[in-house]
Amino acid sequence: MAVNTSKYPAIQGKNLVLFARKLAEAKNKRGMPVPYQTSLDFEPQRDSKTDATKDGYVSKQSPLQTDLKFEFVNNWSEIADKLQMSLFNGDKMEFWIVNYQRRNDKGQCFAYYMRGTVSEDDIDGDPDDVSNRKTTISVDGTPVMGWTTLTDEEEEMLAYVFRGVGAIGETPKEDGTDGNGTPWKDTDAGTGVAYDTSKATTPTGTAGGINQHQ
Repeated sequence: MAVNTSKYPAIQGKNLVLFARKLAEAKNKRGMPVPYQTSLDFEPQRDSKTDATKDGYVSKQSPLQTDLKFEFVNNWSEIADKLQMSLFNGDKMEFWIVNYQRRNDKGQCFAYYMRGTVSEDDIDGDPDDVSNRKTTISVDGTPVMGWTTLTDEEEEMLAYVFRGVGAIGETPKEDGTDGNGTPWKDTDAGTGVAYDTSKATTPTGTAGGINQHQ
């Protein structure tokens, strides 16, 4: 049976974004995305053991264990420092793996939520590359699944809206028309008009100080 790829699209790794927050600051701070993330590994696992008895084999399962590891370009953002403080001071942290691509009917993003402390925070400093950090979290208990709402600012951080090359003015509209642009539509596929590049002016719009007709 063929998979309905429009209903169940393949999840792109770039759309899984890690947010974090110091648990003690949950009252007045939002979770923050870790800047410059380059990798994310989320590995829930449960070991099982089979014992032989006189009545047959009995399977036993251990409690769920979860490994959370991620890498990011070293920086001095607030959350990057809080992660290191969790290692030094044992501060409990909250973590969300937000799937920006998967939404519910309210527009909320699917997310895994968990708590834990930083157990490793390796920093490299190669002279011919940017400094990177590899961070490992000791997750407490069992992660839970749910849906979370992102602010407009967080949405903008995770998704670009098309802009034309023109100046956007004092108040961006963020609807694809800023900078004298026109957002792409599905019906635009395969369309276009050939332009004589020997002409001295651009075909449409306003560019280079020359006004053109629409």
